[in-house]
This record gives sequence, C-alpha cells and structure tokens, in this order.
Amino acid sequence: MASKPNTAERLAHQLRLLSSQPPPRMTSQYTPRLIGSPNTLEHRVFIEQNGSVVSPFHDIPLFADQNSGIFNMIVEVPRWTNAKMEISKEEPFNPIKQDIKKGKLRYVRNCFPHHGYIWNYGAFPQTWEDPSQTHAETKAKGDNDPLDVCEIGEQVGYVGQVKQVKVLGIMALLDEGETDWKVIVVDVQDPLASKLNDIEDVERHLPGLIRATNEWFRIYKIPDGKPENTFAFSGEAKNKKYATEIVHECHEAWRRLITGESPAKTSTYDLSIRNITIQNSPGFIRRDDPAYTSIPPDSRKAPAPIDPSGKFSKWFYISSAQV
Repeated sequence: MASKPNTAERLAHQLRLLSSQPPPRMTSQYTPRLIGSPNTLEHRVFIEQNGSVVSPFHDIPLFADQNSGIFNMIVEVPRWTNAKMEISKEEPFNPIKQDIKKGKLRYVRNCFPHHGYIWNYGAFPQTWEDPSQTHAETKAKGDNDPLDVCEIGEQVGYVGQVKQVKVLGIMALLDEGETDWKVIVVDVQDPLASKLNDIEDVERHLPGLIRATNEWFRIYKIPDGKPENTFAFSGEAKNKKYATEIVHECHEAWRRLITGESPAKTSTYDLSIRNITIQNSPGFIRRDDPAYTSIPPDSRKAPAPIDPSGKFSKWFYISSAQV
C-alpha cells in the first residue's frame, strides 16, 4: 500500500497549485472608525465590519480565501509614514494606536535613503508569536505580538485598511532576544501580483527591495541610541513554503490563546481576548453587552502637529562603521 503524503508534501503540492492560479477579485468589507486626532495619545483606530466594531487581533479571519492562499492583512503603518502605529493587544477590541515610550509618542526616524517605513507595514489577524515557545531554528522565544507583515505592492495603504495578500517569503529578526518574524507579502490587486509567487520573484521584479528591507530592520533603531538588530539565517529571506508554515504555526498559537489553552494573562503580559465572533472563547461577548456598546463612536479630528522642532523629519546617515 502506498504511503500517504506527509504534511510538508501536501503543503508543497498546495503551494504549487496556488502559484499557478490567478487571484480572485475581492473588495474589503472593513472600514476604520477613527477616534480623536492622529499624533495624540488619545487617538485610536477601531475597525468596523458593516458598521460594527471587530477586533483586528481576533475577529477578522486570517484567511480571506484559504483555497487560493489569500490572507487578510491589517495595515498599521502606511508606506513612507513615520508614526509607529500598532494593534493594541491589551485594550478591548484591540484598536490601533500609536506606540508610546516614557509617555511620548514613538516615530521611526528617517535612515537615509529610507523615508519612514518602506512598505505598508502591519499584521496578520488571528496570529500570535507565543512568548512561551522557543523556535527550534532561531533559538529565541516569540515576541508576544501578532505576526508582522511587510506588504510590498505599489499602493500606499491607510491605517486600519484590511488588504487581501499572498505570502512570498519571511525574515527572522532577532529583536532584543526575541524572534520577530517579518512576512513579505503582496496585495493580490497589485499589478505585479501575478508575477510575484515566491521570494525569488521579488528580486527578479523588484531588485534591491529584499536587501533594503534587511538594511531597514538592521539600522532603524540606531538613531535612538540602540545597537543594530540581527537576523537568524544570516539575514536570508526564506521562501513561500517556509513562510506559510510559520503563518500556520502562529495561527495555531493564536487558537490556543483565544480558546484559553494558553493564558491571556501572566506575570509579564495581560492580553485582551474580547471578541464577538468566537463563541467557544472565554473572551466572547454579545453585541448587547455594555463592554461592547460602550465603544466610542467615530469622532475623527484633524491631525495634531508633530514635534515642531522637526527632529522626526531629520535624516540620519548611518555609516558602515556604526553597523
């Protein structure tokens, strides 16, 4: 009797099929609900589905079309911008907010020749890098965040946008002793999407982008007085198959979190798992629950001015001696 194909063989076969299929046309059903002025401590971006707030961490599905290998991605930081926006893991329904350090809003500095973030940067919903698990190859634990995503298409996104993307590859940043995966993806509606099916296609059609991505992550903290970051795999961008396996591993870690198999609260973190779609989750609440009905309505305001000293628009020139 012939042996059944193992998981790796089935995944490889599925990836070959997906690479040969054109992605279906799709439009996003999600819209942002903005609270307050950008560039303030109070600013929040909730995500709505048909007018109802949903959690970008828990309610928005990872898969937009699983059979076609298409994923949903949450845009936290649009390309060319500097504000370090991120999904709040601790606040109910996980709005996107600007990161804070020592009471101050955080901005990424411009490290020549890069202005702000060089891709649409964000996260995969329903994924979690489990800080209790050490990855066998990176030898480092997860960073306790949703899986980070770099979308390399030509359209500049917006905060809270939900893009449909396909996975191309992945890098393993080692950030302060933790594994911090960076998944390389492309919007399925991008003009180059049909030609970008694996990591080697990125270098073929967008030469220099992988190298620039590696450099960006290595040096972006240097202007703030920190050392350069390092990578596992000597900085190599792993291929689509490897990346897809990591996405599925982080999706499984999230499943353990949302169902209570992994704790949402420990001595080192306290994550909100409130949601309105996963009924077997201890964080599930009904839409008539006061915790849900008290989510503030849209109250968007004009952006507040960024630091008038201009320090966040300054260029930093990083020499080879510094890295």
